[in-house]
Amino acid sequence: MKFSVGVEYAIHCLIYMVELEAGKSIGVHDLAEFQGISDSYLSKIFAKLAKLEIVKSQPGVRGGYSLGRDAKKISFWDVIEAVEGKDPFFRCQEIRCNNRFLLQDHLPDAYTKSPCLISEVMHEGERQMKEYLEKKTIFWLYDEVYNRQFTKEQRKKTVEYFNTHSW
Repeated sequence: MKFSVGVEYAIHCLIYMVELEAGKSIGVHDLAEFQGISDSYLSKIFAKLAKLEIVKSQPGVRGGYSLGRDAKKISFWDVIEAVEGKDPFFRCQEIRCNNRFLLQDHLPDAYTKSPCLISEVMHEGERQMKEYLEKKTIFWLYDEVYNRQFTKEQRKKTVEYFNTHSW
């Protein structure tokens, strides 16, 4: 399993948007420029985030995006589902039934009445990962980065950039 880099860009953008004043938005161009990526690539990510109401679009010439809900209510898992989709990571193909010594028309009860153990393990692993990532929010990350990792100068420059590029 591998998440696309789009998940990482989405999360970075969302933590930058936490600083926006209420009612203000920022354009995809400014977010893309800040991170050194293309507008078109980031626009596709933001369309997915908007579809699940993680961000909301502000129409008009000076339009852009703002957070669709409180950063404390946007989990990493929400972002992953928006960018990557909601399909499970693992899809059991019941390969165990392809055993050359089994008669397909007369499979033993162990195959027909009990779930595949591989599938159970994989789905439980995904459930545990989802549970963990649902506890990590954009606000938690924002607090960690801005208040614990950034120097005062880094925070000042970052906040200043987004305040001068929002409307």
